[in-house]
Amino acid sequence: MTDGLLDTSTVILLTRIRDAFVLPSHPAISTITLAELSVGPLITDDPVERAARQAHVQEAEADFDPIPFDQAAARAFGRVASSLRSSGRKPAVRAFDALIATVAVANDLPLYTVNPLDFEGIGELTVVTVPHPDARLAS
Repeated sequence: MTDGLLDTSTVILLTRIRDAFVLPSHPAISTITLAELSVGPLITDDPVERAARQAHVQEAEADFDPIPFDQAAARAFGRVASSLRSSGRKPAVRAFDALIATVAVANDLPLYTVNPLDFEGIGELTVVTVPHPDARLAS
C-alpha cells in the first residue's frame, strides 16, 4: 500500500486519469490544495466554468480529509524555500506549489503530480509523475 500527496493539478484531473496504478493507494491532499482550489471559482466570469470549479472544490472537500499546514510543515518550509533558492528558483513565484511540497516533506509523503517541473529543485521531495490524461492524444 502506498500513501501519497496529490498536488492541485492532479486533483483537478483526477476524474480523467484512467490508470489507477499511477496514483497512490491512499491518496491525500493538503489544506493548501483546498485553498488553491477555492480560488478557482472566484477568478472566472464564466458561470459554467465557475460551476465546474466549484464542483472541484466540493468534491475535494467530500473525498478527502486534508493534511493541514501545521508546525512541522512551517519548519519544513524553511528547508524547501532554501532548496528552491539554491537551485535558482524563487519560492514566491510558485507559492502554492512550494507550500504543497512542504506538507509532503513534513509528512514524509511522495508528491504525485502531472506537472513535475513545478517541483524541480526541492531536494527532500520525492516527486512521482502522473501522466497527463491528454498526453496520449498528443502522440
